[in-house]
Amino acid sequence: MESTWFEELSSEQAEKIIDLIGDAERADGVAPVGEQVVLRLRPDARGSNHLLVTADDALVGYLHLDLFGDADDNKVAELVVHPDHRRRGVGAKLVEAAAERAEPLRIWSHGGHPGAQALAAKLGYRKVRELLRLRRPLDDTLPEPVLPEGVRLRSFVPGQDEAAVVYVNHKAFAWHPEQGAMSIEDVRQKEQERWFDASGFLLAVDARERLLGFHWTKSHTPDLGEVYVVGVDPDAQGGGLGKALTLAGLAHLKESGTRDVMLYVESDNAAALAVYTRLGFTRWDSDAQYAK
Repeated sequence: MESTWFEELSSEQAEKIIDLIGDAERADGVAPVGEQVVLRLRPDARGSNHLLVTADDALVGYLHLDLFGDADDNKVAELVVHPDHRRRGVGAKLVEAAAERAEPLRIWSHGGHPGAQALAAKLGYRKVRELLRLRRPLDDTLPEPVLPEGVRLRSFVPGQDEAAVVYVNHKAFAWHPEQGAMSIEDVRQKEQERWFDASGFLLAVDARERLLGFHWTKSHTPDLGEVYVVGVDPDAQGGGLGKALTLAGLAHLKESGTRDVMLYVESDNAAALAVYTRLGFTRWDSDAQYAK
C-alpha cells in the first residue's frame, strides 16, 4: 500500500474518490463522509488536505482533513475504506497519518459502523460527540403551522437573501462547531447543487421584511427529504416560530410528494430533541465524533 497527501486534487482523483464513497455507501447503507467533504473535492476548494491510499494502482482508502477546523480549533477528519479492503490496516494507516499531521484532531464516523467503533477503541480514541439522525413519515398526522402574529413566510430569493440568512444563522448557531461558521459563499455554493430548491427555503419575516428565522429543506430522493437547517434569531424566540417554521417546511416537502423526512440533532440538545419527539420524530441512526 502507498499513501500520499495532496493539497489539491485532479479531476481524475476526485472521480475515483467519489466512486470509492459510492461503493462504501452501497455496502453500508450510509454515506461514509458528510456533504462538506464532497464539496471540498472540487478543484477550486480550499482548506483541505487529502490522503489517498492505493494498492495495485486502485484507490482503497481516502481521508479528508479539514484545515479550517471547527469553532473549538479542532482539525476534523473523515475517512472511507473500500469494502473489499477492510480489516487490512487501511483505516489505521489513515487515522495515524492524520494524527501526525493535525492536532487537536476530531474524527467523524457516520452511521455508527461497528468497524469504526472497533478501530477507535484500538487506537485509543473515545466518543466525544454524537449527532442523532431522526426520521418520521410525512402523513396526515402533521399539525398545521401557526405563525406568530405579524409574521409571514416567503421563499428565499437567490442574490438577495444570502447576507440576512447568514446573519441570523450566526446568531442562532454561535455555539455550534460547524453550522455557526456558515458564510455567504457557502450559501451561494449550495445554490449551485442539484438538490437546491429556493421554493423549499422558507423565510419568516416581519412587517418590515426583517428576517426572523428560516427553514431550509433538502430533498435527497423523491421519497426522502430533510430538515436541513432551522434557524431562529434569538431575539425572536419564545413565540413558537421555530415550531411553525419546522411544520411549514414539512408541509412543503409533503406537498412536493416526499414520503419521509429526516434531520440531524445533537444528542445533548435536550430542548430540540423534546420538540422533535413531540412532532413524531424517532431515532434512525447516528454519527459519532472521536478524539484522543
